[in-house]
Amino acid sequence: MTTFSPCIKRQSAGFTLIELLVVISIIGLLASIVLVSVNSARVKARDARRMSDLKQLQLALEMYYDSNNAYPSTGGSWWGVCVNGGSRTTSGANAYIPGLTPDYMSVLPIDPLDNRTGWSGYLYRSTGAIYKLLDHAIGPESFPSADQPFYDPVRPTWAWMLCSEEPACSSW
Repeated sequence: MTTFSPCIKRQSAGFTLIELLVVISIIGLLASIVLVSVNSARVKARDARRMSDLKQLQLALEMYYDSNNAYPSTGGSWWGVCVNGGSRTTSGANAYIPGLTPDYMSVLPIDPLDNRTGWSGYLYRSTGAIYKLLDHAIGPESFPSADQPFYDPVRPTWAWMLCSEEPACSSW
C-alpha cells in the first residue's frame, strides 16, 4: 500500500516573480551605466570637433590676413548662422566670415549641435585689424577653465573663443 505524504512539495518549472524582478533590475542598472558613458563620449566628441573647427577657422583667418593685410571685416558686428547673428550662411557672399570661402575654406563649419536660435552657434566679429571667434551659448556641455585655451573671460560659462589680440580677447 502506498501512502501519500502531504509534506512533499511539487517541483515547478520556471522562475519566481522575485527572481524575474531581480534580473530586470540588474539589466536596467547596467543599461543606465552604459547610457551615461555613451553620452559622456558624445559630449567629448562634440568638444573635440569644436576645438578642431575653431583651429581650422583660425588658420584660414591667418592665411587671409597674410594675403590681404587685414582680417575679414564685419564692421565690428557679430555675424553667425544663428538668428541674432544675422542668419548668415556657411559659404558665399552672405557667409558669417566674409571672404573666407571658397578661397581659404570650402565651407564654414557650424556647431555640432546646430542650434541656430538666439545667439547659439559660431559667431565672428572683426574690425579688419582684430577679430574674435566664438562658439556661443553651446548649452551645458563643457567649458574651458581660465587656464585653458579657448577660455573666454567675457563669457566664461557659455562660450569657447579664439581671438587675434587685445582688446578683442577680453572686452568683446
